[in-house]
Amino acid sequence: MNRDNIELFLTEIKSTKNLSKKSLLAYNYDLTNFNKYLVEHKISKIKSSDIVEYINFLKDIKHLKETSIRRKIISLKLYFNFLYEKKELKSNPFSNLKFKLKREHRLPKTLQIVDIKSLLSVIKSENITSSFSKFQKARNLAIIDILISTGIRIGELSLIKITDINLDNKTLLIHGKGKKERLLFLSSEETINNIHEWIKIRNKLNIQSDYLFVNRYGNMLSIHSIEEIYEKYRKKANIINSTPHYLRHTFATNLLSNGADIRSVQEILGHASISTTEIYTEVSINRKIEVLKKFNYRNNL
Repeated sequence: MNRDNIELFLTEIKSTKNLSKKSLLAYNYDLTNFNKYLVEHKISKIKSSDIVEYINFLKDIKHLKETSIRRKIISLKLYFNFLYEKKELKSNPFSNLKFKLKREHRLPKTLQIVDIKSLLSVIKSENITSSFSKFQKARNLAIIDILISTGIRIGELSLIKITDINLDNKTLLIHGKGKKERLLFLSSEETINNIHEWIKIRNKLNIQSDYLFVNRYGNMLSIHSIEEIYEKYRKKANIINSTPHYLRHTFATNLLSNGADIRSVQEILGHASISTTEIYTEVSINRKIEVLKKFNYRNNL
């Protein structure tokens, strides 16, 4: 493997598969790590057995999750297919390989409603000591509130532009995975007010960026920055270890628990397949079972 071929591969899949920047970075990461493995083990001519050994290395030595290993297999398969089609290889070492990985069944992790209330409360109770702290508080409250009330991904939140939001119609245009757009309705008046307050402060500062959420320098807020914002308030609210994605899981689970139909939830979340949404049904059923076991008066008669 050489770096030039990896770059050619990334350029091709970027144009042919309509991949996001995040996906391209993942492919690059996977191939770079595989190349590092080859160098460390002094492998120059790659055979099928070398790929098998690498996958076993990921499982037995690195102890990676099955989902991570599955993604790396896809990255390698696409890469070797590309090299073979471009006649960079006389034979494809991946052609006869099949890997059977046990699919993990993990239920989405959610937060309790009391945690959500606490999260909003600690932001609202922050003291304003400067113009920047006022800027920060309004921005962060709008960010967390949007994540809570819409269930969007943090990558989608970072891409929201001023032109994507219409407070009069209470709508928000989301640029989802695979460059698919979906229009969401902002049903909470408090969320709308928090967004409005942030936009007022943003306008006063005459920020030139097209993006709704920006840093102190007026540049688009990164995914990493949003994660740090969540982590800051998670700690202040004394919430167990969690990530912003817990808010998405909590949003979806509560929609289904309160009677929303699964097709509507699929569209709201922007899932390509309904099977992805169905896992939340299991969570909502489990929650109902817990509530009935604990609170149903019939149990004590």
